[in-house]
Amino acid sequence: MQKLSSLIVLALAVLIAGCGGSNYKNVVENKLEEQEESTKTTLAIEKPQLTFGFIKLTDMAPLAIAKELGFFEEEGLYVTIEAQSNWKNVLDRVIDGQLDGSHMLAGQPIAAGAGFGRQAELVTPFSMDLNGNGITVSNEVWSKMKPNVPTDTEGKPVHPIKADALKPVVADFKKDGRPFKMGMVFPVSTHNYEIRYWLAAAGINPGFYTRDNIQGQVDADVLLSVTPPPQMPATLEAGTIYGYCVGEPWNQQAVFKGIGVPVTTNYDVWKNNPEKVFVMTKSFVEKYPNTALAVTKALIRAGKWLDEPGNRPTAVGILAKSAYVGADSIVIANSMTGTFEFEKGDKRDMPDFNVFFRYHATYPYYSDGIWFLTQMRRWGQIPESKPDSWYHETIKNIYRPDIWQKAAQLLLEEGHLSAEDIPDTDGYKPATADFIDGTTYDGKDPVGYVNSFQIGNKDEVQ
Repeated sequence: MQKLSSLIVLALAVLIAGCGGSNYKNVVENKLEEQEESTKTTLAIEKPQLTFGFIKLTDMAPLAIAKELGFFEEEGLYVTIEAQSNWKNVLDRVIDGQLDGSHMLAGQPIAAGAGFGRQAELVTPFSMDLNGNGITVSNEVWSKMKPNVPTDTEGKPVHPIKADALKPVVADFKKDGRPFKMGMVFPVSTHNYEIRYWLAAAGINPGFYTRDNIQGQVDADVLLSVTPPPQMPATLEAGTIYGYCVGEPWNQQAVFKGIGVPVTTNYDVWKNNPEKVFVMTKSFVEKYPNTALAVTKALIRAGKWLDEPGNRPTAVGILAKSAYVGADSIVIANSMTGTFEFEKGDKRDMPDFNVFFRYHATYPYYSDGIWFLTQMRRWGQIPESKPDSWYHETIKNIYRPDIWQKAAQLLLEEGHLSAEDIPDTDGYKPATADFIDGTTYDGKDPVGYVNSFQIGNKDEVQ
């Protein structure tokens, strides 16, 4: 299989060289050198032909890279990657077996297992990235916010910008009889929880979910609604919403088009937060364990490649293809190459805006998943009080670090990973206060965390 894969890659190199693709040629040549130096572990692949889904966002990059650079093929996998129209479609097609797996919102498999929305047994052995989202407001809203934002000696806004600067704007809209509407991409998306967290940290109520109100707008100061990521800029430009939280390249697109200003990123809301995950059904993993392991191996390699110095420009070129993100490479590069543009012309260094491997980004930590459960409970998507044990038991049925560990161990033996790439962990990160409001989160104390917020539902201490 390795010999065959090498021949395929070599043929690709010849084709690319003939087309003048020097960057791809260099990547392919480097891969051939890696293959010669590595020892391949052969798994008995139960299902080699696979179809995976994704949404057109830059954080789908590990899938694109694993396919384009032949990491899937080296594992004996022949993968088709298909863009999906929206997150509900992604979820439904994985559950129904039309997709073997997919790029998915971290909250989707968790909600499916916790009983919110469509229920199913889904698992994730791989976390696709850290950070990568932003909160953008319209030019009108920014003009009203800006006087409330502290500035540095050069007159530039001081970041992170808290929602305190937005609070009087929301009050003015309310006084004028204008409901303040903002968009997020899905009810169980990271974006929903991040924008809610940012608003609530400033005392702005983003609304609650109840059994009778599944829109999550009960008692809301700001009305949040679902808008698919690629439609965010057009919806903002039309004036239907006054701001949104979304992944890239759709914040930078607003800057590029001159229709809005990103005011903060989710790195500042929760430093190095998990964003997307790769999801398969529990039944798929049980029926095809070696296939699931091989997929995880290929994705881990892709994540590492993405974070190796000098590879991002090549990744931008790949993602710009219509088959993947399909946005202008200049827009994609704005965030993918270590910078982020806020107000037009205010481009700042943000080396950790997109993280795909560093900080053990690919490892599916239980504590990351539990954070999403706490937010589902906080905002009423989980309506009843839950004990600590429920949070831990629920997430351990969904997050599968055991599969990740097996895949990483094989990659270590093959020479693709080093010992420091594999975390020494019980699945829980240390407690951290790296949030925009300074609140400490300890994944081992979910009830205490839920009860620490001024705005939000509370769990009964049991």
